[in-house]
Amino acid sequence: MATMQPSDETTEPLEAEYPEPEPLWRELLGRRLRWRRLQRGETLAETAGRAGVSPQYLSEVERGIKEPSSEMVAAIAGALGASLLDLTSAIAWELTAAAAPPAPVHRLAPARVRSRATAPATAIGLATGRATGLATTRAATRAAVALAA
Repeated sequence: MATMQPSDETTEPLEAEYPEPEPLWRELLGRRLRWRRLQRGETLAETAGRAGVSPQYLSEVERGIKEPSSEMVAAIAGALGASLLDLTSAIAWELTAAAAPPAPVHRLAPARVRSRATAPATAIGLATGRATGLATTRAATRAAVALAA
């Protein structure tokens, strides 16, 4: 009995079926809180002491394991010198960036390159010695020879 194998036409990548999930609010909050704490050069114990929570609880919040109440978020944010507006704005920006499609890549049209033989010689280029291209170099040479003679 022959076995059936899927053709290339019917096989689709799994990424199309299972898109990457959005990051969770508590994970983004935790990352942002940890980032702020580390920017201030503080330990878990120092920040937790000012916020009125245990270092273990703060660690779980930072790792995205615990989802703190708004009162706890406000207390931790205050201990880090941040406001709820600072945190929510930063997290909203991260969510927006994660959900946004990649920016389109704009390609420049290829430049039309003129042949060196057909590049026009300019009076300025001949007079200043800044002539470019084969034709202008030959013209400058002819002009220099004519002046020297």
